[in-house]
Amino acid sequence: MEVSSAFLALIGLVLAVWTVGAGWMMVRSSARVANAEATRRNARRLSRMIEDSPAVPLLVRADGRLEAPDRLASWLGLDTMPEYLSELAQGGDSGLSDEQLELLKVRVRHTQRTAAPFTIAITPPGSNKALRFRGMLADPTVSPIGAALIWVFDFTESEEELAALRDETARAKQDFRALVGLIEAAPMPMWFRGDDWRLRLVNSAYVDAVGAESPDSVVLDQIELVEEINGVSGAQVAQRASENNETIERIVTATVKGARRSLRVTDLPLGPEGIAGYAVDIEEMEEQAREFRAFREAQRSMLDQLSIGVALFNADRRMTFANQPFQRVFALPPGIANERTGFEQMLVVARDQGRIPEVRDFPAWRRELGDWFTTDETQEQTWSLTDSTHLRIVAQPMPDGGLVMIAEDLTEQLALSATRDTLLRTRTATFDNLFEALAVFAPDGSLELWNRSFSSVWGLDDDVLSGHPQAEELLAAIETNLADPKAIAQVNTVIRAATLDRKKSQGSAELTDGRSLEYAGVPLPDGNGLLTVLDVTASREAEEALRERNRALEEADAVMTRFLANMSYEFRTPLTSIGGFAELLTSGAIGELPSQAKEYAEAISLSVAKLTEQVENVLDLSQSEAGLMPLSKEKFELLPFVTEMVRKRESAITDAGITLDLLGDPEKKVEADPQQLRRALAHLLDNAIAATGRDGKIQIVLKKRKGGTRIVITDNGKGMSPHELARALEGLRMSPDGKRIERRQGLGIPLARQLIEAHDGTLEITSRKGAGTAATITLP
Repeated sequence: MEVSSAFLALIGLVLAVWTVGAGWMMVRSSARVANAEATRRNARRLSRMIEDSPAVPLLVRADGRLEAPDRLASWLGLDTMPEYLSELAQGGDSGLSDEQLELLKVRVRHTQRTAAPFTIAITPPGSNKALRFRGMLADPTVSPIGAALIWVFDFTESEEELAALRDETARAKQDFRALVGLIEAAPMPMWFRGDDWRLRLVNSAYVDAVGAESPDSVVLDQIELVEEINGVSGAQVAQRASENNETIERIVTATVKGARRSLRVTDLPLGPEGIAGYAVDIEEMEEQAREFRAFREAQRSMLDQLSIGVALFNADRRMTFANQPFQRVFALPPGIANERTGFEQMLVVARDQGRIPEVRDFPAWRRELGDWFTTDETQEQTWSLTDSTHLRIVAQPMPDGGLVMIAEDLTEQLALSATRDTLLRTRTATFDNLFEALAVFAPDGSLELWNRSFSSVWGLDDDVLSGHPQAEELLAAIETNLADPKAIAQVNTVIRAATLDRKKSQGSAELTDGRSLEYAGVPLPDGNGLLTVLDVTASREAEEALRERNRALEEADAVMTRFLANMSYEFRTPLTSIGGFAELLTSGAIGELPSQAKEYAEAISLSVAKLTEQVENVLDLSQSEAGLMPLSKEKFELLPFVTEMVRKRESAITDAGITLDLLGDPEKKVEADPQQLRRALAHLLDNAIAATGRDGKIQIVLKKRKGGTRIVITDNGKGMSPHELARALEGLRMSPDGKRIERRQGLGIPLARQLIEAHDGTLEITSRKGAGTAATITLP
């Protein structure tokens, strides 16, 4: 029993251990099963991932056997994957071609021997798939040594993209080469700067502009096209353009091929790659701009000189220019063009000044004028203003959408036209009412204009002139009325000289009816010729009568000359005899006379002397007026000559209580007739003595004068009024009927003037009542 218990206990212990071991084995098995299930799940997941991956594995064993999924067979156009590598080439459109298979075998064997990886791209025949085979030596854990593991990638889409990229790259290269060629061939300088803003690339135009040898030398020496301006270089400008990421454009002056040119330089940022730049030669454009500005200024200056108002409006309907006449016509304020005033606003200002016509609907009228900008035709209107001003308005549209507005003041022109019409009517009326006959001939000889007297003076019918005949036709009609038909040639010559030769000529003609005509041809400023004809029949008769009267007057003058010569003898001889007998009586040669008889004899002597003097005066005055005064000139000193005259009148001056002053140059000489000059001065001196009262004063001044001598006799006597002085100067004069001689006042002053004028001198007398008289004698 005791053995059995121990045995049972041992058995129980064994069972317990077995139970524990079984339990442990159960737990262990459960864990392994779980691990195996996890492994299977991972294997399925990895297998699924491999099947869905873009690459398919292909295992090529050393004996050429293949291991690969069926997806690769579908890529190669096969139903199933073959067992050996050599079976991949099946001909037709499935599998690989022989060349592709041979290439794959070579690469696989090389990898199996050297473990060198390879990559080849294969496109199966009849398929559009692009496969890339990337092979390597398989890991021993994957396959025994000597196997090659090839991953097959389907990069059809990538290949298409690569092909597109290759095409784009090729096109980009072509475009780049074309662009480089274009830049190189560009006529303008172009350059490229790197991110350090230094020159890296320039074209040939740049090299030529800076006068360098090659582009490399330009880049090496960093030769700038544009020099520094205000201390800023081209590289600094490019740096500013890059930092601000904006294109900088500027107009500078640079030396291009040894000449200063205006350039438009542009710096264009290209991101982090650098800065591109180019320069456009705008010298010609600038020159044209300067010429355009000069032309515009000259045009505007010329428009300012016009009398017609001109205004320019741009496409925005704003005024860009208005000359002074335009501003005056519309009473616009100064500077309105500088303010860019609109067209409608200009009309409003003109309306406020009353310089536009009165219209009922101004806004509609203004809009109607605004349509001038949109029309293609020139508009012309006539405006009548309230102040009777008439304006001619012309609106000329411009190709750029602007407008030229011209305003011409026709007020004066219309007034001149009316005046011209009046003048034409006045001229016609004047021509027709002139006593003189007139005709106007054109340069071609046709009769243009005539008055009514022309036809009557030549004895022509009005029908002959109404057709404006040629000169030959007119002369043929005139020839029949001439007393001498050959005289028509002279008329023709006068007309031709006035119209063609532009010379003035004249002539005369006798008509068959006895009338005498004088005619003259005068060239007119307009190229025509004027023929004037005057009937001088009455003048000829009057001329003949005047000739007869002139002959009668000449005979009367000869009779008067003989009369004066005879009267000079007839007057002087009796007076001399009477004077001689009176002297004999007073001298006592015939015996002593009684005192009363002696007084009578002395009175006779005085009367004879006075009458002799008057006769001498009358005869001298008559001879002087008849131009028969004899002069015997000689040169003598003037002061002693005048002194002698004063001495002879010393007693008369002293008895009258008069003071006489004589002033002059003693060496002054004159060339004159002493006797006649003495008589002239004596008359003036005697008149001064007679007119000067007691305690009066007479002054005689002898003055030198340029080209002659001046003698001035002045007194402070009673003087004469203008009427009395005029009568004194007249002396003897003819009666109004011309039949007799009237005696006005004394003969002294007229005779003195005649005697002085006979010496080519002058006598001027000025006098004032109660203040005295001054006589001025001027001798050559």
